[in-house]
Formats: sequence, structure tokens, C-alpha cells
Amino acid sequence: METKEFEFKGFAMNGFIALFIELAIIALSIWGIVAFALGAFSTPFLSIIGLLLACIWPIGFRKLEPNEAMVMLFFGKYKGTFTKTGFHWVNPFMTSKKVSLRARNLNPDNIKVNDKTGNPIMIGQILVWKLKDTYKAMFEIDSQTMAGGAAGSTATVSVSNRMKAFESFIKVQSDAALREVAGMYAYDENEAEKDELTLRAGGKEINDVLLAKLNERLAMSGLEVLEARINYLAYSPEIAAVMLRRQQAAAIISAREKIVEGAVSMVKMALDKLKDEGVVELDEERKASMVSNLMVVLCADESAQPVVNTGSLY
Repeated sequence: METKEFEFKGFAMNGFIALFIELAIIALSIWGIVAFALGAFSTPFLSIIGLLLACIWPIGFRKLEPNEAMVMLFFGKYKGTFTKTGFHWVNPFMTSKKVSLRARNLNPDNIKVNDKTGNPIMIGQILVWKLKDTYKAMFEIDSQTMAGGAAGSTATVSVSNRMKAFESFIKVQSDAALREVAGMYAYDENEAEKDELTLRAGGKEINDVLLAKLNERLAMSGLEVLEARINYLAYSPEIAAVMLRRQQAAAIISAREKIVEGAVSMVKMALDKLKDEGVVELDEERKASMVSNLMVVLCADESAQPVVNTGSLY
């Protein structure tokens, strides 16, 4: 969506110069009234106009800190965004709505979603966001109503309430984006196909996808997410115990595979050594018996209890 934001091009002057002019108008107006009372002037018209101007003049004072901006309106018409830091004076009939351009953190509550395989999981995210386009933020989404301003009194909405309204909008959209991303991937490699990206192992790739989805949804609002990271990931409580047992079983099977692989290697080495060095000649039946005994010793969970044969080998 194309932006309609532009820099404020209306008249603005240094606030301290405007303050000096204000004091000068007040002083001249008072002097004119005193002179009229002494008969020096026939009418106090200019002094009265000066006092009225002195009452209206202070409305035009504006103060901006670094990374703040003011959306300027003239009787409801957008006149640009004022971003000059410091103390300034603008047309008193201009309405200004101040917003913050500083980066903010957002840590929404963890939510329950289904991953690609349908397993319920708990997932959470942390975001760093900031306001990028003031026009879209103020006029493309209903930030005034969300901030608590009633019709005709939106100028009284504080910066804090306005930024909370933007934060509320991001929370809703981030929830939807996170659900979408979580549904695109399996929780871990036990549920995924070979070499497929998973939520648990995806890391930076998953975060990049989440960031892209968030900014795609927030493009219309003028808000931008600078960083998005998944900071919590776990199975939902109702299946957590079952999945834990499954992971334990997978770990046991993997460990057993390693033990058997090592045991076979050691048995082969033992047989080769006995044959190469001529220690003993074994027929196939005795080799099978030796292999069986060695496999029991090497693969058992507990230490084997040997039985010593003191008789003949055959």
C-alpha cells in the first residue's frame, strides 16, 4: 500500500523566538492600555487585539524529543508529519497528534496451536517493533478508538495510550502470524520427513519466516517488526507426558543401535586377532558360541556373571 506521509511544510519558527514575540506583544498591549487610560490614545482597539493574540499565541508552542513525531492536521486535513527535535512554534490552529518512533519490545502470552502434523503445542514469541509510517498508523487503522479517544476529543489521547493501541493491534496480528507459521512445520524431526525444517531445529530460518509474515500483515498499519524470535516451544500439557516417553524410547533405541554396532565391531576384532595370531583354532560351532557369549557381555545392561569351564573345551 502506497504511503501518503510527507514532511510538514507549513510555517514553523524557533520556540524561543516565538516566546520573545509573545512577551513583546503582551508588553506593548499593556503599554497601549495604560497610554489610553492616560489619554494618549483615543481607542484601545489595538491593545485589545494584542491581548487576544497573546492568549491564542501559546497554543502554537510544540516540543519534540529525539525519535518523536507529530502528525499535523488543519481542521481535519493532513498537513504532514513534524519531526524536528526541539522547541518550536507553529500555527495555533493546527492540531497535532504526537507519536513515538522509538523501538519497543513486545512479549505476548504463549498460545496453543497445532503444528503441521496436528499435534497441539505451546509456542511463544518476542518482538521488537517500531512505528514506520505515521500516516498509515494514524489514519489507515482505527488507532484513535483503540486508544480510548471519543469522537471530537481524539486530540486529548495521550502518547502512551496511542502507542498501547498500536501494541494491541500488533498483538492480534502477531498471534495470527504465529499460528500460520506454526502450522507450516512439524514440531521436531520425529514427526517430519527427512531433511525437512522443523520448529525445534529451524532456528534462524523459522524466525525469518515469522518476521516476513508479521511485516506482511502489518504493512497496512505503518508498523514494522524489526526482530521476531520464538522464545518458547513445548508440547501441550495433555500430550507432553506421552511425547516425553516417545522421546525416551527413541533415545534408548538410538543408544542400543550404537551399543550393538560397537559390540559387533569388537567381536569381529577378537575373532580376527585369535585367528591371525594362532592362539586357538575354533570351528564354526565354537565361533558361534563365542560370538553369542561376547554379545551378551557387551550388550547387557548389567555386568555379566562368568561361568568358568575347568573341563575340556569340547
